[in-house]
Amino acid sequence: MRAVLRRAISGQRRDVVTGAVLGAAHQAGEVMVPVLIGVVIDQGVARGDLPALARWLVVLAVVYVALSFSYRFGARAGERAAEKAAHALRMELVERVLDARGGAENGRLPGELTNTATEDAKRVGAVNMSVMLAVSALMGIVVAAVVLLRISVPLGLVVLAGTPLLLFLGHLLSKPLEKASEDQQDRAAHASGVAADLVKGLRVLKGIGAETAAVARYRVTSGDSLMATLHAARAEALQTGLVIALTGVFIAVVALVGGRLAASGEITLGELVAAVGLALFLIGPLEVFAWVNAQFAMGRASAARIAEVLAAPHAVAAGTSEPPSPVRGALRLRDLAHDTLKGVDLEVAPGEVLGVAAVDPADALALLRCLGRTTPFDGTAELDGVALADLDPAALRAVLLVADHDADLFEGTLRENVGHANPEVMAAAGADEVADELPGGVDGRIAERGQSLSGGQRQRVALARALAADRAVLVVHDPTTAVDAVTEARIASRLREVRRDRTTILVTTSPALLAVADRVVLLDGGRITDAAPHADLVRRNATYRTAVLA
Repeated sequence: MRAVLRRAISGQRRDVVTGAVLGAAHQAGEVMVPVLIGVVIDQGVARGDLPALARWLVVLAVVYVALSFSYRFGARAGERAAEKAAHALRMELVERVLDARGGAENGRLPGELTNTATEDAKRVGAVNMSVMLAVSALMGIVVAAVVLLRISVPLGLVVLAGTPLLLFLGHLLSKPLEKASEDQQDRAAHASGVAADLVKGLRVLKGIGAETAAVARYRVTSGDSLMATLHAARAEALQTGLVIALTGVFIAVVALVGGRLAASGEITLGELVAAVGLALFLIGPLEVFAWVNAQFAMGRASAARIAEVLAAPHAVAAGTSEPPSPVRGALRLRDLAHDTLKGVDLEVAPGEVLGVAAVDPADALALLRCLGRTTPFDGTAELDGVALADLDPAALRAVLLVADHDADLFEGTLRENVGHANPEVMAAAGADEVADELPGGVDGRIAERGQSLSGGQRQRVALARALAADRAVLVVHDPTTAVDAVTEARIASRLREVRRDRTTILVTTSPALLAVADRVVLLDGGRITDAAPHADLVRRNATYRTAVLA
């Protein structure tokens, strides 16, 4: 947590220092305003000296001009520091989440990570503004105390003794707010995550008639978030109210001491006006400290959440080997075990189109995770003789692509989603027909997550994107479950041609796709139990027939 806060502040040191200096100058100028008003009263009004009155009024005007410029540029420097720090944290969080070794997403919903990268990063970035304002407020209090000491030692001592006490009490009062803020952010992030998941699966929920259950689940989650927010708001209101009340008592004591000194003739009328003005001025810096304490409390809570994401252990280790060059595409699995897999032995020749039919979908998912190296596994898996576990995940994915069944599309054009709208690739995936149906063709717009497309259209665009990546080894998982039989047959007939001379693994139970494979392996009970061309397996293996044709 402390490391995150230190990085957020030290990374914007120049703007923070600039803002603090200008803010301090502004606060010093604010202190001088009641002092100059007192001088105007003593030397211009009380004595009836019009030239002196005019002279000091000009000085007062110059101070106001300086106040305006110092506030303007100081605030701009502070806001710039806050926004740049928040942006740097967001980029660091995104880099960690997108790290090829994974791990940051474990135990967290996507909406929670989004909330951390937005709201939490913003709160930590705002600490820069808090530091700047704290320095400025402290300067105002110090200058005011010095001036009050020159006017009257008792008044100055009251300020010097009372201010640290108020700051300490404000710090103590911020502790409950910090805990409440952390709880509120946790619950808000969870609510965001649940909402994002429900929106993502909205069509499925409607299809199975589960809207009522989904709404009820979100109502409970949102209610918890609301209660945590109200608790945090009550804690903040209590902290702010108590600090303001203590500040009022402090100002009343200053005014009482100053009034008694003026009544006894120890200070002039102008000095009394200046002292009362300074007492009123002190409300501002002290309220700033109350606000700063609240911001630091919320910033610390958010920094702790960010630190948890950044410090999350990676799902897989970074490899030290590089993929072979050029990549032939030969895969070899020996006694591969992970989750439901109990010892898979398999060899895939370079350029082979291999079908993998899994009786249990969990076996297929486990195999995909191993080939994509998104999780640790037992046994060995090699690409052209190099162990996958020894390869850096990012380097591996540059030559071996696992195209998931539920791959998301992005808001933008069809061309941007595919990456390279090669006509051969578009036709092989059936995405050319999607382009024909979109206003603007390949430059037609697609909504976020592809919600403007049907399920089959989304699958075809996702398959086109996987083919356009042109990896030496391509593993696709159920790419045609939502397309009609005619389109599926057309995709199957073109797939071999567009992937000629490159290794392709089709993890699917689609007869049309399995029929174009050089051979098909049957994955049953966590092991490969049979291997042959599709037609032979259909004829001789009852388990295969049930899995593929039922």
